Amino acid sequence: MRAGTATNRSERLLLMSSPLVRRSPVLVTVSLLASVAFAGALTAGGCGRTSVLLEDLSSGPAGGGGPGSGGGGPSETCGDRICNVGDGESCTSCVQDCGVCEGCGDGSCNTPEDCQNCTADCGTCDGCGDGTCDAGESCANCAADCGTCETCGDGACDASETCASCAVDCGFCPSCGDGSCDSPDDCTNCPEDCGICLGCGNGFCEPEGGEDCISCAPDCGACPSCGNGVCNEDVESCFSCPDDCGICEGCGNGVCQGNETCASCQTDCGVCSVCPNNVCEDFETCSICPADCGECEPISCLEIVTCAFDCIDLNTDPPAFSVTCVANCVALGCADVQFFVDQVLTCAAGAAAGPCGGDFDCIQAECQEELAACIGATCD
Repeated sequence: MRAGTATNRSERLLLMSSPLVRRSPVLVTVSLLASVAFAGALTAGGCGRTSVLLEDLSSGPAGGGGPGSGGGGPSETCGDRICNVGDGESCTSCVQDCGVCEGCGDGSCNTPEDCQNCTADCGTCDGCGDGTCDAGESCANCAADCGTCETCGDGACDASETCASCAVDCGFCPSCGDGSCDSPDDCTNCPEDCGICLGCGNGFCEPEGGEDCISCAPDCGACPSCGNGVCNEDVESCFSCPDDCGICEGCGNGVCQGNETCASCQTDCGVCSVCPNNVCEDFETCSICPADCGECEPISCLEIVTCAFDCIDLNTDPPAFSVTCVANCVALGCADVQFFVDQVLTCAAGAAAGPCGGDFDCIQAECQEELAACIGATCD
């Protein structure tokens, strides 16, 4: 690639007659110059969560993986979604097929309720949360190990579902949100109190591990109702949907602590992007995560400068600009193109701060050689 040595007036005007430049040439050029100075460091740093799992923040049980239909039931047919009475299935022996018994969910663990057939009242059994779907555990009583049941997430709280086994359909249990991780709360139904389950934060939404929009928003995203401007307290809170419910107390103090995650407190914990996970997420680009976003196609100097101008928002007072956005624009150019971008911005900033001030014609005259070289610079 060689830089062009000649240009015409119309091309120079195309570059410098951008409304952004005309309205605030000093601010634009100085801001861009400062931004470009950071571009190399920012793009070289990459994504802070690249190939790193979020720490297990759970103060309650940790989740694992297992068959979503449950395992270790009292009969071979338990889990087929048919209540086979002839095989001994009932609300006490096979909740996922026969539903919970009358009285389950009233807040009191009474016979014949126990941890296997009524986690909503009796809590989870010992061993639930060890990462293995053992005998006696199923999607109905230990989603953390066995995954959620097939019907969980369909929007209807079925007879076999409770706030403990499927909060996304049945809503939070009454104890969720009190700041204490007590049964039946665990990482699958109340991450606000118990923290996220082990494995949540790897960038992949894994229902077989009990993950959904409530239990693992960092991987699964916010629930569909989140973002409509109304805080649905049955399934939304400041932890699961700060957009509707407001930020939780402590969020915004500059420290990612307690049960905060990138989903509940982006201000403190950053974005939830993970590279690679086959999704081009917020702030990922071809330059820092080609595995997710594809390989970059180098662009010309003029295209980079135009791209950088788009990073400035003149609708705010004072105008705002994104250093990261400018850095990503610059990163799309090959070495020579980046050199000529730097030359244009350095010249324009110097002219605006020196003899020209905000005089557009003066800046254009002072930097005509740099502009000509930039317009002719490509990565061919």
